[in-house]
Amino acid sequence: MVDEKSNKKTRVGFVVSTKMDKSAIVQTERLVPHKLYGKFMRQHNKCMVHDPENSCSVGDRVLIEECRPLSKNKRWRIMEVIEKAV
Repeated sequence: MVDEKSNKKTRVGFVVSTKMDKSAIVQTERLVPHKLYGKFMRQHNKCMVHDPENSCSVGDRVLIEECRPLSKNKRWRIMEVIEKAV
């Protein structure tokens, strides 16, 4: 068998909300340089993710992976909880 590499995007972010059943809101952050001055600025993105076991809680650091559209807003799936919130 040949191991094929997945083309799916992965991101690491923090769980912001878990008020829905089997869903969570994850905020990802990336550093982008300013076009003129070159200073790095933080840009945030919130996305709705699928959490079938309701395994994460607010403040957890999670790894999410792109997937097929699961609902109107859900296009990401939680792969693993990297770090639990204190």
